[in-house]
Amino acid sequence: MTPTTVGRAMEILLIEDNPHDARTTIQALRHEGIRCRVTLVCDGEEAMAFLHRQGVFARAPRPDVILLDLDLPKKDGRQVLLEVRGDAELECIPVVVLTGSLVHQTALRAEQYRVDGFLPKPVSLEQFIGVVKSLRRSWLSELIVPPS
Repeated sequence: MTPTTVGRAMEILLIEDNPHDARTTIQALRHEGIRCRVTLVCDGEEAMAFLHRQGVFARAPRPDVILLDLDLPKKDGRQVLLEVRGDAELECIPVVVLTGSLVHQTALRAEQYRVDGFLPKPVSLEQFIGVVKSLRRSWLSELIVPPS
């Protein structure tokens, strides 16, 4: 994306119940200079309400990318992923899974969940920046969204 590109900031939905991990993720995005707005929700039920624009989220923006923790209260991250991938309006949103376990990655791949990337936890700034750069190359560098 060139500096003269006109558009809006990317919308990122961060679904993470650990305040420290959420803070690290947001700081990494700022450090990398990604022009974005991050919305943080702390459990799977809240995530689905946001994505379906229900209740207090009636005017929520549609995220361009979802960063999803698997171990969530109320509704597990796998269930959130299944619901997102099973919904025609949501299935095209890229999902990067935040996980502290290689077992989770292997299981999600074996079960053929459509995951666009993985980020190991605990999130280090270096690892996160690597994933962000990968996202930027594959999705964000060509993303030009008209101003809202």
